Amino acid sequence: MWKNFIFLLILAVFISSCATKGQTGLGTGAAAGAIAGQAIGRNTGATLIGAVIGAFLGYTVGNEMDKADQAKITAAYESVPDGRTSQWVNPNNGNQFAVTPQYTYKNNYNQDCREAEVLVTIDGRPEKMLQKACRDEYGNWRAQ
Repeated sequence: MWKNFIFLLILAVFISSCATKGQTGLGTGAAAGAIAGQAIGRNTGATLIGAVIGAFLGYTVGNEMDKADQAKITAAYESVPDGRTSQWVNPNNGNQFAVTPQYTYKNNYNQDCREAEVLVTIDGRPEKMLQKACRDEYGNWRAQ
């Protein structure tokens, strides 16, 4: 059971390292879904179902974000205090966003990192995901 779980996490990290927003969302969603599935069902089937559902939702959300939305998420990482929410509506597609940074920490490479809850409402359907970002060597926030 743990071998499958670890395989899914490694696969999710590999997929999330790809360049497109949809693929990044897919990898993040798959990892989060696998973790949730394992926590709820405590078996391989639940883990796999969680990973598939998470991947689908993550891919959908990732594809719907444009550069302006990603810039606002980055601005939230930069300036919104932990526990506060930044909200906006994309005027081009009507999607609604709410980003709430949860906490700030240093990773193993001594980079500043933040985890945030991102709530995206697409066509009236809310989708929630956790996103992590760390500062790169140039001081820019990069999604993990």
